[in-house]
Amino acid sequence: MAREFQFYIVPTPIGNIQDITYRAVEILKSVDLIACEDTRVTQKLLYHYDIRTKCVSYHKYNERERVEFFLNELNSGKNIALVSDAGTPMICDPGEVIIKELIKNNITFTALPGASAVTTFLSQIPRSGEEFTFIGFIPRVEKQIKELAVKYGSSNMVFYDSPERILKTLETIKSVRPKAEVSLGRELSKLFEEVKTGTISEIIEYFKDGIKGEIVCMIYAEAAACDLQIESKIKDLKSKGFKDKEISIILSTLYGLNKNEIYKKSLDL
Repeated sequence: MAREFQFYIVPTPIGNIQDITYRAVEILKSVDLIACEDTRVTQKLLYHYDIRTKCVSYHKYNERERVEFFLNELNSGKNIALVSDAGTPMICDPGEVIIKELIKNNITFTALPGASAVTTFLSQIPRSGEEFTFIGFIPRVEKQIKELAVKYGSSNMVFYDSPERILKTLETIKSVRPKAEVSLGRELSKLFEEVKTGTISEIIEYFKDGIKGEIVCMIYAEAAACDLQIESKIKDLKSKGFKDKEISIILSTLYGLNKNEIYKKSLDL
């Protein structure tokens, strides 16, 4: 017999309503309460699978005030499942506050495997290795976007963005990494699912007339990106008043780089 837990973290479909496991449906039917971001969204899923469990809203704006209520329910012997509107809770969705409290209060919990936009996307794009950096929703501020594009230049950088902002985001990344390769997925698992891979200029051109749907994007690692990172660090140190010789010593010591090459780069910037 499978072990019973008091609290379950349950993934829900990211688009196609059939992308849910048998176990997830059974758990949602068997628990006493379902904690969800938007009860209206979750009720559509529950109705489809004839699940009649009571829903209680739990989102980023009421996380802390709801935690005490859920703890009281758990301590009274009830079981609770946590879901998000779509995908896996805790992956760019609420859950951190209550998970910390579950651990603190020695309440047993488990997470079910299931739908995630990140893994769905990564499983259908070409990659030469397994490593990637997931940063969640990319910032809106242009300066922060550029910093991330440079910082993770030597890693495959995966992020979420909105259809309203993605083209502007790509243009911003292009300004610091003009030769970057990109894969972009939209409407994953839905009727109009589309995944495109190409240079950043090709992707911007392809979607220039607009783009709809939930977005997952990956900027591929670049061999030359390491130079961009070093230049960024040099500029940062210069802005803080360090001199070229000092910069060469600091960066060569911290990162094992050639001191003379760093010094030359610093002089040129």
